[in-house]
Amino acid sequence: MLESNGHAPVSTREEFHSAVYLEDADLLADLTSANPRSPTTLTGFTHEMDQIGPWQRVPLVMAAVGASGPVDQVFFEQTVARMCALLKAADPVDGVYLSQHGAAIATGDIDPDGTVFRAIREIVGPNVPIVATLDLHANVNEIMVRQADILVAYRENPHTDMPERGADCARHLHAMLGGMKPHAAFVKLPFIPPSTSQNTKSGPYADVIAYGQKQVRDGVIDVSVSSGFSLGDTPKNGMSVIVTATDAKQAAAVAKDVASYAWGERRRFVTNLTSLQDCTAMALACAKDPAKPSLLFADVADNPGGGGRGNTTYILSAFHKAGVTGCAIGPIFDPALAAEAHKLGVGAEFEARFNRDETTTFSEPFTAKGRVIALSPGKFVGRRGMAAGRTLDMGPAAAIDVGGIIAIVMTFRHQALDPMFFETFGIDIWKLRSVIVKSRGHFRAGFDEFFPDDRIIEVDVPGLTTPVLKNVPWRQVPRPIYPLDSDMTWSP
Repeated sequence: MLESNGHAPVSTREEFHSAVYLEDADLLADLTSANPRSPTTLTGFTHEMDQIGPWQRVPLVMAAVGASGPVDQVFFEQTVARMCALLKAADPVDGVYLSQHGAAIATGDIDPDGTVFRAIREIVGPNVPIVATLDLHANVNEIMVRQADILVAYRENPHTDMPERGADCARHLHAMLGGMKPHAAFVKLPFIPPSTSQNTKSGPYADVIAYGQKQVRDGVIDVSVSSGFSLGDTPKNGMSVIVTATDAKQAAAVAKDVASYAWGERRRFVTNLTSLQDCTAMALACAKDPAKPSLLFADVADNPGGGGRGNTTYILSAFHKAGVTGCAIGPIFDPALAAEAHKLGVGAEFEARFNRDETTTFSEPFTAKGRVIALSPGKFVGRRGMAAGRTLDMGPAAAIDVGGIIAIVMTFRHQALDPMFFETFGIDIWKLRSVIVKSRGHFRAGFDEFFPDDRIIEVDVPGLTTPVLKNVPWRQVPRPIYPLDSDMTWSP
């Protein structure tokens, strides 16, 4: 599972192995552990299969990493080869479930997800059911739809419904084994909505998904509306509607209807960012007046969950210069700084040099006097939102006080999914006056107990995951496409 930002550094074998790379017996052991590392789509699928009745598990490979750049082609090919070898060794099988993201690219293959589906289909043949979950941000194409029997995309953003969508796939698989014949219809919209406009709690995307779910009746099995991952910058970019039904004509009619509704809502998908200058003033006011409610600032342009490096210092530098205190920022991806803090130990005072080894665009250096206040080996179990119950690993990590701002630095890159990224170091979030998270939106499901929506501010700064689409150096997106070509017309 990988969401590839076409402008981010290559995702390597080492990065996958530091996150989740499990195969065969190791994958089986992880899925039966108390706090798995595997994505919750897999645990949701296996739990539902257990509830339905006896079955024999044939574990293949789970390779998952937070959003990054294109996956290294050699590693990708080796991973697919290993999946295929394990499947061939178990063949014949009755059915296949794949937990995919749907927005991967490789350094040589523009459609790795399609390649995986095609490889599995070639082994099992045309009559064995293949069902799969996709991320809500999948960049879907015709190959993926035709090689699988049923594709089920998440409906929630943050993706707190991943276990439920895995369970859906288990039920669909059993229905197919019982004789149900699905038909899929696919419509691709020339539309790339900004990432910060895709919250499903409320707003235009919530309305589009709700409209689609109203059609799930009278033979319609599933309606999936994937917004797509715009920063993949591929010919597959664009919103997708996939409808699965027991009747092909019905599937096609519903897909066309849902796509038309989504297109009609396109102008509602807008960004609402706040300038760094205004954010700094707001954080400073919170620091000076304890009567003011605390605020959360989202660094949406440096979201590791979208391929950002998780280490830009624009907000940190501005807040530090202005004298903001009572603030925490994180998690920041800086292996060298984390290693230095571990070497120096708790209580050490030193020149904290951020991004000393970085050459990636936007990862500018920042230096300030720092004091190590806490250290951690990095592993913890998430307690809320998308990370709840899962084991996550930051690698050696540290909390460093830089002038009244606590910076959480880590060795392995993550977005701020869960309060435990801060609480692991003994930080009481309730006592902070402001928090800066490296995340676009998934933090909302983890930090909602501290910050309601009206106290969350999305900051307008540069970064690899900017939602300001006019600032992206596009290379491969199909044109015309909305909103880049705002005057275009289209109908399904």
